[in-house]
Amino acid sequence: MSQENETPAVVEEVAAQKSSDNTTQYLSFVLGKEEYGVDILRVQEIRSWEPVSRVPNVPPYEKGVVNLRGAIVPIIDLRERFALSKVEYTPLTVVVVLQTGSGNHTRIMGVVVDSVSDVISVERNEIQGAPDFGTKVSNEFINGLVSVSERMVMLLDVDKLLTIENLEQNES
Repeated sequence: MSQENETPAVVEEVAAQKSSDNTTQYLSFVLGKEEYGVDILRVQEIRSWEPVSRVPNVPPYEKGVVNLRGAIVPIIDLRERFALSKVEYTPLTVVVVLQTGSGNHTRIMGVVVDSVSDVISVERNEIQGAPDFGTKVSNEFINGLVSVSERMVMLLDVDKLLTIENLEQNES
């Protein structure tokens, strides 16, 4: 009899752990025909595309900077950064403002994407390692891949993506 009383408590405990500890939410977005995701906790906001102030002598994928409530935020076109074909911006084109941390220093950066898809919840055990071939993105930026509703989503490592982008600025 004592086993019957213990079983529901164990099931509730496992369900609670599964929903809180093992699930991570990602904001998914589209670049060309590929879908990517970033940890939802890193997303500060999503903004429609607006003209930026150009910065001289930067790579073409660095579009410029915007003033976001008093903070100067660099904007990077992920499509160009990942060597995908360049397209004209549409009303669906958005800037996802991301926050990254390296040590005690946090950095805010906007990334231009074709469109935002949705927020997906992913069980950590469903995330597969990134392959060494066939992706347009260097594997150093990819945390893993996950299949969601029969579509493959590449999960990006925001810290590596945004830290590598800023190495040149930090060294000069």
